[in-house]
Formats: sequence, structure tokens, C-alpha cells
Amino acid sequence: METTGDVTRMRLVGGNLALDFVNTRVGPPDGPPDDDALTGYPELLAWAVHAGALTEAEAAPLHRGAGTAAAFARALRTRDHLDGTFRALAAGREPSAATLARLRDDGVDALRHASLARGDAFVWSWREDRTTGRPLRPVVHAALHLLTTGPLERIKGCAGCSFLFLDESKNRSRRWCSMDDCGAAAKMRRYVAARRTRTAH
Repeated sequence: METTGDVTRMRLVGGNLALDFVNTRVGPPDGPPDDDALTGYPELLAWAVHAGALTEAEAAPLHRGAGTAAAFARALRTRDHLDGTFRALAAGREPSAATLARLRDDGVDALRHASLARGDAFVWSWREDRTTGRPLRPVVHAALHLLTTGPLERIKGCAGCSFLFLDESKNRSRRWCSMDDCGAAAKMRRYVAARRTRTAH
């Protein structure tokens, strides 16, 4: 079972908060996931702090809130919707209308709990939201922002695992979630295969 410490050691390689949220579930590039960092509401809060969706001070009162089980179940459903949407786009397919409608509804709910805060420009803020759904609202907002502003063509799936990421390389050639993980593993496999070929001859 994952612990909150395990969650905070996760690599954030998606380039977008919503993609990093999808990446809390891990598996091979093709096929069902085989591991999940989110096993309960405490892990959801730990991930939100780790990913920058919450501060420690904002997360502290949420541990004691009512309805954490329902909020966690809803977070997992939203993750399913995000996964279906962005995985379809990464594969060059259109997301289903039903999935997009669910994300729209999640976005409406998020904005009901938001306020406008002044920075260089006005931005949406959830600082005053102390409900158990708080960890998910910046995630949904990030997803809708990516869907409405793009660049959708830069959403890709890792060639070595199930992670999704926003390819921000200049020539759009990124293949791996991280060169330290899947990229290094692929290089090692190629090296071993090349040595076997040389030895066979």
C-alpha cells in the first residue's frame, strides 16, 4: 500500500497539473494500470500539496472535514474522466462527448467555490475553500484550461509507461516521461540487446 511519503516522492513530469493527477495511476503503456498512488483521502491531500495544488496550511483542516470518503471517490471518478480525455487526445482520437460533459460539470462545481484574486491579471483562487473537494478544483481548472487553450497536439503518452505529458521540447520529439526513468531503461535495453548481438557474432 502506498503511504503519504510514497506519494511525495512521485515525479511530476506531466507539465500540467491535470496530467500529473492522471499519472498517479501507473502501468504499462498499453494495458490496465497495475499501481495506484492514491489509496485514500490522506494520500490525495499529500499529492495535492506535493503537486502545488494546496499548501500545507490549506490541507491541514481538510484532514478533519466531513465527507472525505465521498470526496475521494469523486476524485477517482474525475481522474477516470481526465484519463479518458487526455489519453484519447494523445492517441489522436476525440474524447467522448459524455466524458467532456462530466468535466464541464466538474468545472462548473469548481468555479462555484472559487473567487477572483488580483495578480498581474485576475486569476481564479480557491484559497478560501475549506470543503473536502478542494484538492480537486485546481486540477479540474488546469484540465479545462489545457483543453480550451492547448496545445493539444503536444499531449503525448510515454513510450515506456502509462504516464501522459505535455511535450515542450522544441522539435516535439520527446518520447519518455523522464529520461531518468523510462528513457534510461530503454537505453539500457538497447545496450544489452546490442551486446548480445555482438556476442552472437
